[in-house]
Amino acid sequence: MDKRIISKAVFSLILMVTVFWPVACAESMLDRQPEEVDVDPIETILKQLRHETAKLKSYQAQVEYVFMQPLLESKSLRKGVLYYQRYNSSSRLRMNFQTLKQDDEREQKYAEQFIFDGVWLTRIDYQIETVERRQLVEPNEPIGAFELAGRNFPIIGFSGIEDLNKQFEINLVEKLDKEVRFVHMHLEVKPDSVYSDDYTSIDFWIDRELYMPAKIVAVTTEEDIYQIELLKPKINAKIDKKIFDFKIPKGFDFEEIPLQKEPK
Repeated sequence: MDKRIISKAVFSLILMVTVFWPVACAESMLDRQPEEVDVDPIETILKQLRHETAKLKSYQAQVEYVFMQPLLESKSLRKGVLYYQRYNSSSRLRMNFQTLKQDDEREQKYAEQFIFDGVWLTRIDYQIETVERRQLVEPNEPIGAFELAGRNFPIIGFSGIEDLNKQFEINLVEKLDKEVRFVHMHLEVKPDSVYSDDYTSIDFWIDRELYMPAKIVAVTTEEDIYQIELLKPKINAKIDKKIFDFKIPKGFDFEEIPLQKEPK
């Protein structure tokens, strides 16, 4: 599978973890509004998201990632575990894929790992025994997982509402109602959006009973579909720092790609 595809999937997971879990807080705030007050539910949700994301310290969850190519009638399902930890001035991310099911074939073990430390993004592929370590920024200028995700995906909850409205047509698919379990937001990419070369639409489902993100579906301009579900999440639970440590397996081919500096 194309490394670019996997990288986008990882960025999408970062988005799910760090941005959308607080949506229920916004929904609860809407429930408290008097009926006679005309409240824009989308604006209220986005404002509250921006406020609540600052509270996230750590996150871990099981992940099911589906990649579909309808034109080729191809579908793959990967399962794994995601870990995210924020520190005072930095953050760490680790994504461990463990199994793969291709089309109608049987599920098989398929180990592939991504580790981001603020400067380097490391990819370890145990099938072809390779390690790629790519430098994304200068060592003295580390970036957080939020910023990394923002380079490839809209960071709702961190981006300003005005900018989001400029990039997308945002709609609630169903009116917020206490009887509806999932909040479904649909983002249609505008023709002049900075994301128009990559995506046509993005959908999010938020589980209001668990106060957690449930699913994301992104459709690319090539009509490929990314679908990601987060299961059994744990928020702000202690994560052992050793989770983010790793060693280059003996005998694996190793490639280190330094930061590509733009010419002055």
